[in-house]
Amino acid sequence: MKKIYVAPSILSADFAKLGEEAKRIEAAGADEIHVDIMDGHFVPNLTIGPKAVAAINRSTDIFLDVHLMMYNPYDYVERFIEVGADRITFHYEATENVEEILAYIRKCGKQAGLSFNPETSFEVVPKYLDKCDLILFMSVHPGFGGQKFIPSVLEKIKHTRENCTQRKLVFGGTQSRGKAGETPFLIQVDGGINFETGKAAVDAGANCLVSGNFLYSQPDMAEAIEQFKSLGG
Repeated sequence: MKKIYVAPSILSADFAKLGEEAKRIEAAGADEIHVDIMDGHFVPNLTIGPKAVAAINRSTDIFLDVHLMMYNPYDYVERFIEVGADRITFHYEATENVEEILAYIRKCGKQAGLSFNPETSFEVVPKYLDKCDLILFMSVHPGFGGQKFIPSVLEKIKHTRENCTQRKLVFGGTQSRGKAGETPFLIQVDGGINFETGKAAVDAGANCLVSGNFLYSQPDMAEAIEQFKSLGG
């Protein structure tokens, strides 16, 4: 059975009870909390900043997956690490200094993730696979929740998993993921993830699912997370 990591997006939570929502996610059996940071420029929306991430971190011991949907991500790496980020993922499309930022995040002792928008060609992905701990494929246009899953992303997931297998690339970090080298390379998918699209993503080769509106709409979050995890076989 393939291990599937589940990362609820806290942007779908009740912000009036952010700490309680973080505890709820942890109690429901999630592997990590996905925190989208939007700057209003790279994507047409604004969300939370370091203080909110610090509040989430104080409320729970769960792994914090901070996703920077913003320009100039290098300028914010240290700030989010200081408030508790365990992984920082930024967008390939947001900077010309991709390798430098990935190396800096790892130098700080944290996992480094690289995200790709739906329109970005798969051809640029292989270059970075051995320089990061996770590849995130956006399966919607970033910036807003509640969008429909874009099926064309499945081919990119499939090609990435095949590339990782051919090159014998596995997970290189240690944060809550067991021993380095024993876990398959992390391919995360974010956007329009429900049980049907999640299954399609897992079948294509993904092993980390981000779910927001759909997961929060379920009557029992713990049961829904368990169902996501069962998609691994």
